[in-house]
Amino acid sequence: MTTRQLGKQGPAVSALGLGCMGMSDLYGPADRGESIATIHAALDAGIDVLDTGDFYGMGHNELLIQEALQSLPREKVKISVKFGALRDPAGNWIGMDGRPAAVKNALAYSLKRLGTDHIDVYRLARIDPQVPVEDTIGAIADMVKAGYVRHIGMSEAGAASLRRAAAVHAISDLQIEYSLFSRGIEAEILPVCRELGIGITAYGVLSRGLLSGHWSPERHAGTRDFRSISPRFQDGNLERNLALVEALRGIANSKGISVAQAAIAWVLAQGEDIIPLVGARRRDRLTEALGALDVELDAADLQAISAAVPTDAVAGNRYNDHAMALLDSEHP
Repeated sequence: MTTRQLGKQGPAVSALGLGCMGMSDLYGPADRGESIATIHAALDAGIDVLDTGDFYGMGHNELLIQEALQSLPREKVKISVKFGALRDPAGNWIGMDGRPAAVKNALAYSLKRLGTDHIDVYRLARIDPQVPVEDTIGAIADMVKAGYVRHIGMSEAGAASLRRAAAVHAISDLQIEYSLFSRGIEAEILPVCRELGIGITAYGVLSRGLLSGHWSPERHAGTRDFRSISPRFQDGNLERNLALVEALRGIANSKGISVAQAAIAWVLAQGEDIIPLVGARRRDRLTEALGALDVELDAADLQAISAAVPTDAVAGNRYNDHAMALLDSEHP
């Protein structure tokens, strides 16, 4: 496994990370045994970043990770945790809490569920508009000093918030959606991250499965699946987006690789400071994603991919209107 530096202040990590959300929430039912086997397979392959959130399945995902790691040395893995998203018993989203007291409370519960004495990267899931970002980052910094957190990250933060946060404490990385279908960070956020020495952990590199090459117009997301309300999967938009996938498939076929491998390799090629998170829930999908590490895209390949999937060609926003309004990254 090749490694990359997670920002100037962060650790060296595997070039791919494993996003564990779908093992517990938002993409329909998942098989617990297969999920744990997938985590083990990822670690065996050299992946050492596991990304989770305390609100994924309301703690279920952290408990799943604890079960998967219970017989393994703690230093074998770096755990990245998002916190602050509030949910009700029905699973609805009811706000964000970035208050300093909430930071420390959420951290205490995550440490217990994960069965660990520290979290490697801790980050607020979304900027809380009611709390100055300096206060939230300052509270995490207190937990760094106390030894409970190793590094501070951010999630879906805009350029101004990144600058304000970095003035309080070194930020290891920004977790944000980045793929052939979601390139909004390229205009301002990515340059600011590079100026400040902040790495990128890119989620959604397969655009919730759209760029996997395995989605079809006949496939329908279930009622508990995020994609059932995602604009990019709605009638009209879905067909246009899958046409782009087919254009990418032609390039992938010419190189003897899968669509998913082409999409992940494209993200890897955008800079050594970018670590894609792959959301594999099964070992076969993980194996496919790992194959992207062996793909070399030259300038001609990258030009062909850009022509097949132009920057603004995707149909539909990456979230519905309500969720888009909560993204600091979308409101400079």
